[in-house]
Amino acid sequence: MRKLVVTTFMTLDGVMQAPGGPDEDRDGGFDHGGWSVGYWDEMMGEVAGEVHLAADEILFGRRSYEILAGHWPKVGDEDPLAAKLNAARKHVASRTLRELPWHNSVLLQGDVAEAVSVLKAAEGGDILVIGSSDLLQTLLRHDLVDTFVVWTFPVVVGAGKRLFGNGAIPAGLRLDDVRTSTTGVTIATYERAGEIQGGTFALET
Repeated sequence: MRKLVVTTFMTLDGVMQAPGGPDEDRDGGFDHGGWSVGYWDEMMGEVAGEVHLAADEILFGRRSYEILAGHWPKVGDEDPLAAKLNAARKHVASRTLRELPWHNSVLLQGDVAEAVSVLKAAEGGDILVIGSSDLLQTLLRHDLVDTFVVWTFPVVVGAGKRLFGNGAIPAGLRLDDVRTSTTGVTIATYERAGEIQGGTFALET
């Protein structure tokens, strides 16, 4: 079974909406877009390369696909990350898109959760989900995510789309790796670890 790996930027209060620019996603009147931009350093660029280059295929929601499809083909394949993203098989979950201009892109057919389950059962390496907040809620509701690479930025924005919405299935996770940038961003990798290990601190009487 292939792993489904999610890589996502998140504020300290759990918001993942519009990290890359003011007009990236204004749903709900969100006006703090671009909150991640001022915190990048060299190490973060290296980790981003590692995460993306390790994937075999990529899964997007519509909005994230359109944003990245408008950027990476212009960068050019001289850049290793651009070359990887431009060449990789890209699966897009959308009910409205009819044309997919980015090379090697295909629409997921039918029910999203079922289609992703089929992808995971196929031969190949890891499937990477980049951003895609709305799609991610569907994947969480159906317990399809195996690995989270969560980039937590030292900012608080209040209301906005959150990484773990109300439909997330309770689960235990294991911290596999953590790195910290010079700007205070933590990049933590979590793997599935079965049930939540509950208990109580109450004193026995």
